[in-house]
Amino acid sequence: MDQAEIIAPGFEHRLGETTIIATGPDGAPLADADVTVEQVGHAFAFGNIGFELIPLANGDPQPGDEQLAHDWLEVFNTATLPFYWGDFEPEPGKPNTDRLRRAAEWFAARGVALKGHPLAWHSVAPPWLLDLSIDEIEQAQRARIRREVRDFAGLIDTWDAINEVVIMPVFDKEDNGLTRLARARGRIPTIRLAFEEARATNPRATLLLNDFDLSSAYECLIEGVLEAGIRIDALGLQTHMHQGYWGEETMLAMVDRFARYGLPLHLTESSLVSGELMPAHIVDLNDWQPGSWPSTPEGEARQADEIERHYRSLVGHSSVEAITYWGVTDRGAWLGAPIGLLREDGSRKPSYDALHRLVRDEWWLAPTTVRTDAAGRVPVRGFRGEYVVRAGEHETPFTIGREPSEVRVAGRASAG
Repeated sequence: MDQAEIIAPGFEHRLGETTIIATGPDGAPLADADVTVEQVGHAFAFGNIGFELIPLANGDPQPGDEQLAHDWLEVFNTATLPFYWGDFEPEPGKPNTDRLRRAAEWFAARGVALKGHPLAWHSVAPPWLLDLSIDEIEQAQRARIRREVRDFAGLIDTWDAINEVVIMPVFDKEDNGLTRLARARGRIPTIRLAFEEARATNPRATLLLNDFDLSSAYECLIEGVLEAGIRIDALGLQTHMHQGYWGEETMLAMVDRFARYGLPLHLTESSLVSGELMPAHIVDLNDWQPGSWPSTPEGEARQADEIERHYRSLVGHSSVEAITYWGVTDRGAWLGAPIGLLREDGSRKPSYDALHRLVRDEWWLAPTTVRTDAAGRVPVRGFRGEYVVRAGEHETPFTIGREPSEVRVAGRASAG
């Protein structure tokens, strides 16, 4: 071959090109020589929650965790870790920092990018906030944001700065400190404090506004936030589909509505059921938690088809930069729903194989031998991400990005 190239109709916006320039030990071009190119990472964020692997990272694995970790790492390159305040700091001044740091370090050591979820949210808020005045709640929330962003800077640099603000001031399931704060201060000032505290603590952080309410109410909120001069780095869109896949047309129409703000879009929480669907009349997904919700062969076949369609359509949209699936396994899955890509016993569902095939086969450049021209040059075109080129015993990493680039590799290569 005289070049390496992925043919990806419909995904051209994900591709980039780098020209390899191979030289010998004396600096002269390696003309008509073979070099090997291999992809080692994606620029696109294929995410999943890392909740299930926290025990393994802390030296307390459950049976099957080693295989679970292998399967997780075979597909995903971005992990979301849980910073639910009520669980993270059940007693004032006693945060669970060390356990999550060990988990974050475990993922980072394996080349996985990390995201913290969330810095501010009315659900799973610590009950001890209710003993505080509004001013004290605000100060506690500000301090909590500064602490977490500071303690994990350089390890976790992407955060859901604030979660589900559309409903936050009117949330009536339970009393909590954040709803009290949002009612007293207003939605936009509450958002401002979250973003400003996080950005002041880590100016390099990527900060998201995240919500499940994808109606015009979210659009109005976003417009108000932008008009107020609050900088949002990306918009988070939750798409839990326990009641059935929305379909490409509906999903992409929704994405188009939010793409008009010119911000990167992160599909922060996606899920598809491999069993019986939740009844359509349920408004709050939390209200449907049957005692048993098994995965079924019919449901698994449906889920595999929908997973492939879901990812193809979203990766095909130029504004989408990340998709986080909400759980790799049915073991301990959210609401007990069979949304995992692995069954409770750890065996792979067809949906796992379907997504693995996309991420690591169709959208991936396997080791490929290419031949340089008379000037020692050969172009490589593929999905943006990380690659290595090998010339004889010499290996050089390089990145394929948005703009064309060049990489030099020195060494001996086999001549044709």
